[in-house]
Amino acid sequence: MTSGFAKAQSRDAPRQSVRPARVATIALAALIAAPPLAGAASRHSASRHAAGASEAVAPRAAGAPMMAIVSLGSQHVTVFDGDGWILRAPVSTGQKGRETPAGVFSVIQKEAEHYSNLYDDAYMPHMQRITWSGIALHGGPLPGHPASHGCIRMPYGFAERLFDLTQVGVRIIIAPGDPAPVEIAHPALFAPKPDTGPNAAALAAVAAEAARKADEARIAAVAATREAARASAKLRTQENLKTRAEAQFAAAEAALGAAVSDEAKARAEDAKTKAAARAAELQAQWDAAKAELQPKIDAVAPARDAAVAADAARAAATKAAREAAHEADPVSVFISRKTQRLYVRRGFEPVLESPVTITDPDRPIGTHVFTAMARAGSGLRWSVVTLDDGQPRVLAEAQPRPHRDSRDVEPATSNTDAARSGLDRIVIPQDVLDRIAPAPRASLIISDEALSRETGKGTEFVAVLSNEPQGGLVMRRRGSGGEFRSWRQRDYWRSPFGSPFFSRW
Repeated sequence: MTSGFAKAQSRDAPRQSVRPARVATIALAALIAAPPLAGAASRHSASRHAAGASEAVAPRAAGAPMMAIVSLGSQHVTVFDGDGWILRAPVSTGQKGRETPAGVFSVIQKEAEHYSNLYDDAYMPHMQRITWSGIALHGGPLPGHPASHGCIRMPYGFAERLFDLTQVGVRIIIAPGDPAPVEIAHPALFAPKPDTGPNAAALAAVAAEAARKADEARIAAVAATREAARASAKLRTQENLKTRAEAQFAAAEAALGAAVSDEAKARAEDAKTKAAARAAELQAQWDAAKAELQPKIDAVAPARDAAVAADAARAAATKAAREAAHEADPVSVFISRKTQRLYVRRGFEPVLESPVTITDPDRPIGTHVFTAMARAGSGLRWSVVTLDDGQPRVLAEAQPRPHRDSRDVEPATSNTDAARSGLDRIVIPQDVLDRIAPAPRASLIISDEALSRETGKGTEFVAVLSNEPQGGLVMRRRGSGGEFRSWRQRDYWRSPFGSPFFSRW
C-alpha cells in the first residue's frame, strides 16, 4: 500500500518539474545532508505510522447529517452522523502564536490537490477549507502536538477518507475541550413545516409545462413573423411587376398615338391590348398579395405578445419551483447575544436578519450548536454541542498535549443544562418564526459572540470564541497573504450583511 508520504512525493513531482532552479537547490541540499534527511524521513514515517494506528472507524456506514468536532485539548478529530461517531483520528493544530481558532465553521471549499502559496509550496492534500483567510483541514505530518500554522493536519489516509465522505457545507466545530453531540428537546427548537416534497414536485411539473408552452409560443411568434416577411416580400415583387406593366401600357398608348400608317396603327393597337391585359392581371395579383399580407401582419403582434406572456409565466413558474426545491436545503440560524440579532442563511446565502430579545442580556449564554438530525413524528430530532457553557474563564493558551490513541478517546458528554438555559432566554418574533422552515440538517447556533468577519460571501455562519487564542487568524490578517488567498477574501472584510435587510424566501 502506498504511504501518504510517498503519495505526496509523487503528486508533487509535476510541480517541481517546472521549477528547475528550486529542484537543483533541493537536490544539492539532499546530497549535502543525506544522512540527517534519511533519519528525519524515518522518524516522519514512524510518526505517521503511529498516527495511522490510532485511527478508528465505526463498524457501520456513515449517515447524515455529518459533523466533525476537532478537540484542541486532546488533538483529535471525531466525525459524527445522526447516530453517533463514525471516524476518529489524531490531528495537529496550530502551534503557539498561530493557534487554530476555536469556534463554529463549515467546509466552504474542497480541493484534492492543493499546495500552499505562502509556506514554500507545502503540499496540503485533500484540503477542506473552512475560512477564506486560509484555515483548513488537510493531510499532513503529525508530530504529536500542535505544530501547524493554524490549519488542522490529519493523517494522510484519514484526510482522503474524510474528503470522500464530506460535502461543502459540512459543519466543523473546533472546541477547546472534547464535546460530543447530545440529543435535546426544547420548545424553542424550531418545528418543521409540513413536508414540501409533493408541493415542490407539483411546482416542478408546472414549470416544465410552462417551459413547453413558452417554447411553443416563441416558435409560433417566429413563424408568424417569418410568414409576414414572406408575404411582404411577395407584395413588393408584385408591386414591381405591376409598375413595369403599367409603364409598358403607357408606352403602347404613346406608340399608338404616334403611328401614321394603318399597319403601324394595327401593331400599336395589338401591343396596347396585350399591355392592358398584362397590367390588369398584375393588378389583380397585387390586390391578392396585399389582401394576403394584412392578416399575416395582424397576426405578428398577438403572437409576440403571447410569447412574451408565456415567457413571463415560464420565469414565474421556474422561480416558484426553484424556491420550493430550495426549501429542501438546510437552513442555518445564528443568534448573537452580543448584537441581539438573529440571522438566517440558506445555501451560504443570507436571507433574513431580525432583532431578537434575550432576557438578562448582560449574563453570558455560552456557545451552543443545535442540529436537526432527522424527522421524528411531526417534529425534528435535535442534538446539541456546547463549546462554551457561558461560565467565566480566562484566555487559554495552546499547550502541547501528550499523544493519546484515538480509539481510547471518548468525547465528553455535553451537559445540556447550559444549552437549555440559553434557549429559555431567547424570544424570537412570531413573524420571524413563521418564515423559518427547518428540515433535517438545519442548525441553530446561539452564542455570546458576534458573527466573525470570516462570515461573508460563500460561507456558512462563522463564530470564533473570543476567550480562546486566535493566532492562526491574526497572523493571516496581518500578513500580505494567507495559505489559500483568493479574490473572495475581499468580501469578508465587509460587514457580512451590510445594513439590516429582509427578503422573501
